[in-house]
Amino acid sequence: MFKASKLLRERQYFQREDGTPLHYTLVNNKDWCKNDFEVISQLRINTENSHQRYDIILLINGLPVVQIELKKLDISPRKAMQQIVDYKNESGNGYGNSLLCYMQLFIVSNKTNTYYFANNKNQHFAFNADEQFLPIYQLADESNKKITNLELFAEKFLTKCTLGSMISKYMVLVESEQRLLIMRPYQIYAVKAIIDCIQQNRGNGYIWHTTGSGKTLTSFKASTLLKDNTDIEKCLFVVDRKDLDRQTREEFNKFQEGSVEENTNTETLVRRLLSTDYADKVIVTTIQKLGLALDGTNKKNYKERLEPLRNKRMVFIFDECHRSQFGDNHKAITAFFPNAQLFGFTGTPIFDENATYQIREGEEASYKTTQDIFEKQLHAYTITHAIEDRNVLRFHIDYFKGKGTQQPKPGEAIAQQAVVEAILDKHDAATNSRRFNAVLATASINNAIEYYNLFKEVQKKKQTENPNYIPLNIACVFSPPAEGNSDIQQIQEDLTQEKEDNKQNPEEKKAALKTIIADYNKQFGTSHEIYLFDLYYQDVQRRIKDQKYSNKDYPHKNKIDITIVVDMLLTGFDSKYLNTLYVDKNLKYHGLIQAFSRTNRVLNDTKPYGNILDFRSQQDAVNQAIALFSGEDKGKAKEIWLVDPAPVVIDKFKEAVETLGVFMQEHNLVSEPQEVYNLKGDAARIAFIKNFKEVQRLETQLDQYTDITEEQKTKIEAILPSKLCKSSEVPT
Repeated sequence: MFKASKLLRERQYFQREDGTPLHYTLVNNKDWCKNDFEVISQLRINTENSHQRYDIILLINGLPVVQIELKKLDISPRKAMQQIVDYKNESGNGYGNSLLCYMQLFIVSNKTNTYYFANNKNQHFAFNADEQFLPIYQLADESNKKITNLELFAEKFLTKCTLGSMISKYMVLVESEQRLLIMRPYQIYAVKAIIDCIQQNRGNGYIWHTTGSGKTLTSFKASTLLKDNTDIEKCLFVVDRKDLDRQTREEFNKFQEGSVEENTNTETLVRRLLSTDYADKVIVTTIQKLGLALDGTNKKNYKERLEPLRNKRMVFIFDECHRSQFGDNHKAITAFFPNAQLFGFTGTPIFDENATYQIREGEEASYKTTQDIFEKQLHAYTITHAIEDRNVLRFHIDYFKGKGTQQPKPGEAIAQQAVVEAILDKHDAATNSRRFNAVLATASINNAIEYYNLFKEVQKKKQTENPNYIPLNIACVFSPPAEGNSDIQQIQEDLTQEKEDNKQNPEEKKAALKTIIADYNKQFGTSHEIYLFDLYYQDVQRRIKDQKYSNKDYPHKNKIDITIVVDMLLTGFDSKYLNTLYVDKNLKYHGLIQAFSRTNRVLNDTKPYGNILDFRSQQDAVNQAIALFSGEDKGKAKEIWLVDPAPVVIDKFKEAVETLGVFMQEHNLVSEPQEVYNLKGDAARIAFIKNFKEVQRLETQLDQYTDITEEQKTKIEAILPSKLCKSSEVPT
């Protein structure tokens, strides 16, 4: 299937009998509207092991590329999805040994609900209860209003040119995984907006797509489509940190092997900027290397060497543009490249309310916003949209109250001892018995060091008192004093607090970090040194992501349970297995949303939401941030962003258990696990699974609440003993 998908898009060659070459393509890739389109209905393919019938097949130049399965109004499209999965799993099916291997897209509908998804190999093509394994899409318009009616969907999606563009431009073949990706509607609208802006030479613009919505894929596709635009000299994708440079390159090369090379230094960047090689047309670099290249005082004369590019049309795409563009680098780029167009991606734009960078004109000072830099918003897909689409998770926020009667004021720090004890008490519940891991955000480097030492002390005492206590593996990461080290200086560009902290008593901080790294080496059998800090930082990030492996495959001793940070990891870092953020620092607006969003990547039913345990009573700051970044529908934003409080979920849990009990009684069965196997017929089993999954979902949600009281725990246990729910199995 993957090989056929490549053949569909690539130029082919064979040698005629007379020895002359013939180059050909199976479809017209440059102008898909000029291909021949056909529709066939009720195609049957019978083999020795399978008898399959397909409702509608769309052919392009005689090749079947789209399959449409239709159901009656009273039947869920889920049934059609399962039918396709079953067809593909049958031995001898047509998808593997006929022209159906060219199938790119599946569309399913019951007239009112219409979905589509990409074809893939079987390991990338399966469902769990919530269709999380197989990305399924609904069409939407530019404002993210869903288009689910079949007739409206067909008018918008199935015109020749639109369908052709969807397959040729907006599907990505991930070589490293042998997998097909189809871009989501909002990603396509963003790419189109950028390309149109460039083709019409309409200045700059920014894309507001929330953190976790796939900005890297969107920017990759925009960059690669620009490769074939002869009016554009270069397209640079600019990040603001070395670790994001590495991360973005890996993502780009995952989407298309060898699409971008590493710029090991500024010299390499300048060489590639001057290169006429097609492979060097798209470049991923850091804002710091770009700044050095345009620094006229640099002894290596980079700026002088780049003079031939001065008046060329250059395109710059900035990741998290509010971080990298509010300063001298922006002026340097626009001054040297007067014909450049600048595009920014951000999950949290800078508005008047959250602007902190001032610009002065005469005697007046004003704050700079994203719109000041990039002129206009080209497309928006907010966190409200993403939560509604289940592309990211909602948040559960526990504002820590402590045991006393006197509560801290908003933003006020509480005793670190109380924080550590609360974390150790709540961590297993918050992380689903350490299936996930957490980050502790602290207010300063000194605080991070104090917390690290306190965790060591408290856990050592616990082990002494209880030999069976299994300690949490605690790591700590903050940047050391730069002392002229260019790598550290580059890392600290976006680490405001750490950069400032390292100016005070730098030797003390360096000594503490050496001790922390030595402990890390002892724990994990590594040999990191402070002078190669970036390797240590990379290793910490890798171990956080290693949480995805079970303890059986990768023992707990090799993993990190909690990482203590100041600024690091709170922006740009992604791990589906990080689900909890402990907060002991004051956060506001974009900083708050960025930090919280480290926890809300979608995984499966075991991760129902991102967990936030706030030790600074920052309800007002949270409400302000939600209001600012919710987009159009501010009234419902809080309801969409946050999960229900525990009492509400407990009531829902009770109702779900009662509904399951009534269902079992209707089938003359008692509510005991062994009775499940006495259910008769597919309809009864499907209904049971639906009811049981709802009970299980709510129980998992309650299990990870960190603010459940003892009284509430007793109530939950009385509704349904936990061992009873966990011992039940879903019949298949």
